[in-house]
Amino acid sequence: MTALEKSKIAVAALEDKKAGNIEVLDVSQQTSLGDYFIIASCQSTVQVRACADEVEDQLDKHGIVVRHKEGYSTGSWILMDYGDIVVHVMQQEVREFYGIERLWDDAGTAKRADDIED
Repeated sequence: MTALEKSKIAVAALEDKKAGNIEVLDVSQQTSLGDYFIIASCQSTVQVRACADEVEDQLDKHGIVVRHKEGYSTGSWILMDYGDIVVHVMQQEVREFYGIERLWDDAGTAKRADDIED
């Protein structure tokens, strides 16, 4: 399965749990950390965890296992590393404070994975 296909599954899972302001950044030309960074905002720790759980469940159904996950215990920012995609699920205030999108200004940004070309 391609990184784009994985990204679309992750985005659909986030949308299902009502995450907001979902962005998919193509960082393949800027870093070897992955091809896509997915960033989503949530309103509470409960929603952050629910979104992360749904992403993990949906990708697991396709045989894709998270390599590394951190931040679950605090629930304000959960990072999920799948190798070629990295999913950031954050409380809105945390996202605004850290502004990780600004770190990747040169990356091609799309609001939805459907907008990204193979």
